[in-house]
Amino acid sequence: LGKGLTIQAGIFSSLIGYDSLYAKDNINYTRPWGADLTPYLMMGVNASYPCTEKLTGTLFVVNGYWHLADANSVPSSGVQFAYKFTGHTALKETVLYGPHQSDTGLEFWRFLWDSIAEWKTDRITTAFEYHVGTEKIVASGNPRALWMSAQLPLHWVFSKNWSSTVRPELYWDRDGRLTGFRQTVKANTTTLEYRIPYQAFGTIIRLEHRIDDSRGPGGGFFRGAELAPGVVRLTPTQNLLILGVIVTLDSHFQP
Repeated sequence: LGKGLTIQAGIFSSLIGYDSLYAKDNINYTRPWGADLTPYLMMGVNASYPCTEKLTGTLFVVNGYWHLADANSVPSSGVQFAYKFTGHTALKETVLYGPHQSDTGLEFWRFLWDSIAEWKTDRITTAFEYHVGTEKIVASGNPRALWMSAQLPLHWVFSKNWSSTVRPELYWDRDGRLTGFRQTVKANTTTLEYRIPYQAFGTIIRLEHRIDDSRGPGGGFFRGAELAPGVVRLTPTQNLLILGVIVTLDSHFQP
């Protein structure tokens, strides 16, 4: 509309986060902790406008943190500013504010701030994402929960078909509000990718290893049988090796 006003309504891709819900659009096969604990999709309306050639502003109103959840009837709102310093470097700042509990009193509203800096060329892409969230919990004493997340992916395309990615990350859930456990998770993911294009089809083969390390009062991953009735066996470190095959079809229909 006008000189570039764009309005979206319904379910749309989240304005928060660096990663997509769909593996084909990401540079790793598995997603980071910070992505899985922020919305991939939103339900509501957003309006974006190019303030200048380099700066774009977006306002949005959504039904809540999780688009299919029904925590209350009060919507959440937010703002995003995206700035392109050069053709290779961009910065994106997004804030979400609103209630995500049954008590919609202002003191219990959740605040989330997401920052993304990206440098991208034809062969190398690297980014740094950091987000911080906080809210008072509707519980005895109304304690304040705090959590933070950061990731630093590096993607290198070294031939027409081959590429690799390394992604170190950190997730700190001081009060167990998002993960359910008080823990600090450090992880690193390494991915080797091979792409096979064929007309409108594409095949993406990814061999990936990730290691997750969870420490803290509620940290650890389940391991084997119980040590005793009601006492689970935990280990702080978990390794995963996975081979993923993604087939895509990129086409359009013209009547």
